[in-house]
Amino acid sequence: MSSGTETAGDTTAADPGQAMVRVEGLHRTFGSGPTAVHALRGVSLTARRGELTALQGRSGSGKTTLLNLLGGLDRPSSGRITVDGQDLGGLGEEGLLALRRDRIGFVFQSFGLIPILTAAENVGVPMRLRRTAAAERERRVAELLALVGLSDHVDQRPGELSGGQQQRVAIARALANQPVLIIADEPTGQLDADTGRAVMRLLRAVVRSEGVTALVATHDPQLMELADRTLELRDGQMVED
Repeated sequence: MSSGTETAGDTTAADPGQAMVRVEGLHRTFGSGPTAVHALRGVSLTARRGELTALQGRSGSGKTTLLNLLGGLDRPSSGRITVDGQDLGGLGEEGLLALRRDRIGFVFQSFGLIPILTAAENVGVPMRLRRTAAAERERRVAELLALVGLSDHVDQRPGELSGGQQQRVAIARALANQPVLIIADEPTGQLDADTGRAVMRLLRAVVRSEGVTALVATHDPQLMELADRTLELRDGQMVED
């Protein structure tokens, strides 16, 4: 992979329904020789703007590896990834950092909130890193916490919130810098079934209202039914669409 121009933004906004993510012939191998692990074997996919795609597969099927590559957290052994027209292979480390900061929102199974910060402060962290003006940051935080139904919990810290509420804060934080892509790795894995469905419905609503693309890894068949599309990985290969 080359490490060329350090630009992750400045792309033309995609029209609704246009491919936001393109993956072509993606391979990721860990190690070498007879002990090499082929985590991904020629994966190709597209994900459109305003679409929630569920990614299913057993543990070890390659879901997390694929999401890490799409989020610029890892580099493929071969193949091509484009996000909103930006070829990730042409980005160096600074470019990938800018991509993750400005264009991609992450939602993790473990929520990933900062314990000493309030809900509002946690949502505002990405905007602080981007040096967003205080007034705009406060406006956006209030807007996002309202969007996820937590306007009455702005001053509570993670330890004072339920698991479902913490994940809602995490979703709001992922939207802070108006990303084009949300990547969620088992976002309901630590939640009970009813709360998990509520969080998945929220993600689907957010995709519609914010016009973003979302790729969500999940094991739960009931959650997959809430997605626009379901893709399946098996032994590092895409087997179903």
